[in-house]
Amino acid sequence: MEHQSVTSLMFVVGIAFFIPIILQRFRLTFVPVVIAEIIAGLIIGKSGLNIISEDPLLELLSLLGFIFLMFISGLEIDFSVFKKKKKPDNLPNPVIISLIIFALIITISFGLSYLLVWFQLIKEPFLMTLIISTISLGIVVPVIKEKNLTEGILGQIILLVTVIADFSTMILLTVYAMFRDEEGLRVFLLFVLFVAVFLAYRLIRRFFQFEWFDNLLKGTVQLGTRGVFALILLFVSLSETIGAENILGAFLAGVIISLLSPKKEFVHQLDSFGFGFLIPIFFVMVGVRLNIWELFVDSRILILMPLLLLFMYVAKIIPALVLKKWYSWKETISIGILTASKLSLVIAAASIALELGVINDVLNGAIILVSIITCLISPIAFAKMFPTSNSNGKKLKISIVGASEATLLVARDIMEDKSIVRLYSTETQTEERDSPFPIIQISELSIEQLEKKDAFRADKIIFATEDDSTNISLGQHAKKHDIDTVVIKVEEQALHKKLVDEDFAVYSTLHSTRTFLKALIDNPGLLQLITKHNKTIKEIVVNHSNFDQTPITELPFLGESLILHIYRYGQVIIPHGDTSLHNGDKLLVSGRNEDLLGIEKALS
Repeated sequence: MEHQSVTSLMFVVGIAFFIPIILQRFRLTFVPVVIAEIIAGLIIGKSGLNIISEDPLLELLSLLGFIFLMFISGLEIDFSVFKKKKKPDNLPNPVIISLIIFALIITISFGLSYLLVWFQLIKEPFLMTLIISTISLGIVVPVIKEKNLTEGILGQIILLVTVIADFSTMILLTVYAMFRDEEGLRVFLLFVLFVAVFLAYRLIRRFFQFEWFDNLLKGTVQLGTRGVFALILLFVSLSETIGAENILGAFLAGVIISLLSPKKEFVHQLDSFGFGFLIPIFFVMVGVRLNIWELFVDSRILILMPLLLLFMYVAKIIPALVLKKWYSWKETISIGILTASKLSLVIAAASIALELGVINDVLNGAIILVSIITCLISPIAFAKMFPTSNSNGKKLKISIVGASEATLLVARDIMEDKSIVRLYSTETQTEERDSPFPIIQISELSIEQLEKKDAFRADKIIFATEDDSTNISLGQHAKKHDIDTVVIKVEEQALHKKLVDEDFAVYSTLHSTRTFLKALIDNPGLLQLITKHNKTIKEIVVNHSNFDQTPITELPFLGESLILHIYRYGQVIIPHGDTSLHNGDKLLVSGRNEDLLGIEKALS
């Protein structure tokens, strides 16, 4: 029995290993890896070769993979999208519009579910309402990142609708299961669960403030990872104790970690473990358990599947029409199509319903198969329909706060690169200064004054006043506007490391001069290359999921350009031919200016 368990596990893990390689080799990057894993499971499972037998070991690892997947779903929720942000008056309020769209999704889904009951294709309209209304966060987020939509109002709306649907569906699914399992009175115990979430969040946030805690996050201790698994099991156990579904506990554990705003390196570490081992086992086993041949025996299922697929798109496209007031038909319809993609929560809903006896194995298979189809259709259709952004050709908006000889010269250089530069200063700073472009004068360098003059509506912003505390406070406010590049001048060296850890770009006049002089002595050739040939070296961020895990040698657009180094999670990597790119990598690339622009366009 143990030998059989290990052999089956070896097959499943082996398939999970080869799936990404096969997709990359045959240029099938449009197929989500999780979908490929389910299809592989179909081939080796009941629908195909039937070489995998279910056993306790695989069942346990599959359950842990499911629980960890729900944890990752909670972790993926970015609560910063709920923050109030400045928006043009002619555009919608993201939060209000998202709530309206989700309310319409639920209403229409409920109506369509009753239609299926009327056609005598299903018996339970409430469950089908949840299945139709879900949205796959794991599918939607990478797709809108590829289109560079995450920072705009439209991207915020898509994210908010997805997050609200994800969170609400998870709660409603748990409530539905408790009532169905004749534990309706215990629904009030969910309040205890949410109180526990609040207390855990407050305690952990306070605990993380101790400096000695950082030392325990590294080396063989890895206390952060241990704490995450302890938190998951704690909330899974608490959920089961009050009669709720264990996946809700795992989901809420992920929400707690997300609210703590963990470092990217730590999130990457959790993703690596989950998607590297447990979660692929779960998805392969989903395919293994499905018997798609049974679907062709029941005529009702053959009618239900196309109808369900159609209703999933209708329930998302009609509510998306709310956006037509501000956006084009193509944008509106394509957003409806994208938000129809669903996977993890549908599998969760179907699994719970199967366990409760609400649906049978055949209907469970039909629901999962339709969900797989949406994940194949929606991202491709969205990519084809959504208008191509001209963001690569748009001019960068750069704000510089604080006028001096240095900032005036830098502003002039930036303007030569066709960027839009706005330099802000007080009257005393710009007295008797000549400038080839207008300088925006304000009475004082305060947040209120700069807000009035639209200083924070920029792609990049530099604070170069003579006061460190002013630069830091203005920089911290700029971060709230989600400006990616915030440069602050700070002369006090003791503050540099802390500010760099907070993702600020920091410089000081004295330190810069000292570094420049030392570099001139040690490496005059390198310094000459950077200063005189600055258009042949460029920092490029990898922001395209198609090239995630792609070896450098397989990049078709590098040409004669050379990747000098890769900056990843605070570490500098010297690349070799077999070095693979990761999403979020910052590449220092040398080459001709036109080649560098082409590489930046391909990777963004």
